[in-house]
Amino acid sequence: MKSRVMIAPSILSADFAAMGNAVEKLEKCGADLIHCDVMDGTFVPRITFGSQMVEAVKRHTSLPLDVHLMVVNPAAKIADFAAAGADYITVHAEACGDRLAETLRGIRAAGVKCGAVISPDTPFAAAEGALELCDIFLVMSVYPGLGGQKFIERTLAKAEEAKNAVVRRGLSCLVEIDGGITVENAGRVADAGVDVLVAGNTVFKASDMAATIAALRGGKCGA
Repeated sequence: MKSRVMIAPSILSADFAAMGNAVEKLEKCGADLIHCDVMDGTFVPRITFGSQMVEAVKRHTSLPLDVHLMVVNPAAKIADFAAAGADYITVHAEACGDRLAETLRGIRAAGVKCGAVISPDTPFAAAEGALELCDIFLVMSVYPGLGGQKFIERTLAKAEEAKNAVVRRGLSCLVEIDGGITVENAGRVADAGVDVLVAGNTVFKASDMAATIAALRGGKCGA
């Protein structure tokens, strides 16, 4: 039986001035995780927020915090985000280079679940060797750094490749996809074996957030 797909709304699309209320609403509307996109203005052009925001968000929800570090030298940030209450910390293979496995082990050592991330132009093979260390494997379906981009179709094959590797090796690692997820494409993304859908604008711009989350998961809007 196919497992239930999980929805992780990205608070990048929330009103930062009312973040506590936004996160509380996400939980009431059926979200499974809270996705926190951390950008440093160097690895990607945009700056979003740091560990203090994650700590503040943690006070407003019982949902797991899925912290996605789009930063240079992510190993140096692990302690701060672990202390802030992150449940998952994912790091880019591109930022870690040959220290990806070491960085994932460092996240684990801090008592947090860990994961690797690959950008659209990075092949799955670049991070495949670290798959056994991952609790979650994130495929970017847009270029990191900006919200509101359209889904890049070719990334779906990489997500499917990651899922096939997880199944073939008998791992418990979740496969996550981030960027451009809409009600219209969520079904075929889930059919590719993706376990977690990250959606920002689709959720936060919806007139009915609960119905939209249900629709992304495979229910009917308005049900």
